[in-house]
Amino acid sequence: MATPTDTDPRAILRGGLPDRYLTPDDIAELFDVPKETVYQWRKKRLGPPGFRIGKHLRYDPADVRAYVTRRKTTDQDAA
Repeated sequence: MATPTDTDPRAILRGGLPDRYLTPDDIAELFDVPKETVYQWRKKRLGPPGFRIGKHLRYDPADVRAYVTRRKTTDQDAA
């Protein structure tokens, strides 16, 4: 039986780093944005850094967490 932590990337990142790389779908769900936004962030180098495994785009959860931390720090400094 799947628990919310198993299926919700937001719960996984809050509870600890998952033992897998995240997909663009995970990132879109995590930030509550359309998947196209995730691809635009990558194209414009605005979002969390991703990498390719063959033709597949993946995100390291540690990089996503660092990205969120940087954004929170930047937003607090601007306020």
